[in-house]
Amino acid sequence: MKADISDAAAVSELFAVAEAAFGGIDVLVNNAGVMTLSTTADTDDATFDRQIAINLKGTFNILREAAKRLRDNGRIINFSSSVVALLQPTYGVYAATKAGVEAMTSIFAKELRGRNIIVNSVAPARPPYLCPYFAAKAAMDSLAVSYASELVRWGIETSIIVSGAFTKGTNHFAHSG
Repeated sequence: MKADISDAAAVSELFAVAEAAFGGIDVLVNNAGVMTLSTTADTDDATFDRQIAINLKGTFNILREAAKRLRDNGRIINFSSSVVALLQPTYGVYAATKAGVEAMTSIFAKELRGRNIIVNSVAPARPPYLCPYFAAKAAMDSLAVSYASELVRWGIETSIIVSGAFTKGTNHFAHSG
């Protein structure tokens, strides 16, 4: 069953259907989320509201219903993001919503004491073997943005071009086929 987790009634129905199908709920994996990147100044209200509604309010709706319906000795896994710690430009709203998920997860775990329900959040990150690539890329991106901002003061508009990078969409890995 699909459900809009930003809608409390839809979440309640989702839990009811799962209970009817499986006789109860023991494990909850809360991985719904959306990410739209833009600077704070360029983020419109609709984009802000959508990310808050799904990432933060949706997590709240799921946890509230789980508090009432998850069986004792259960498990809850909420998905956060490694961007919470990175604090990169254009990730402001998304990182804020995922920081909220982390805070709610910690508090919710304390609120469920006595029921032996384990509540965790996971923040998917980059594989360790790719860390040198991402560190180098971040350094190059930072340098390029720094140069660009310096040149703007002189009225020189810039474009950042990475030669030899053949990518599709927002993926930073070259595709060979």
